[in-house]
Amino acid sequence: MAAANRWIRPEVYPLFAATGLAVGICGFQLVRNICGNPEVRVNKENRAAGILDNFDEGHKYKEHALRKYVRNRKPEIMPSLNSFFTDPQNN
Repeated sequence: MAAANRWIRPEVYPLFAATGLAVGICGFQLVRNICGNPEVRVNKENRAAGILDNFDEGHKYKEHALRKYVRNRKPEIMPSLNSFFTDPQNN
């Protein structure tokens, strides 16, 4: 019980949150690659096929919805704040 009292304090909650978020992101990426990556073959029959030239499937995996969404956008986090400080005549 002494070890639990040492680690479960309000000061340690951000550490638990950051670690939990990192583990969650790693888990998401692992599942995404196992389930969706065309180069990962889990079944024995698929592994026996060797290297496949499945360019359409690889292109579909690479061009996911998030990439399509941000493709034609400017790489800004706060566009209104950036325009406020860079274009003073418009304000």
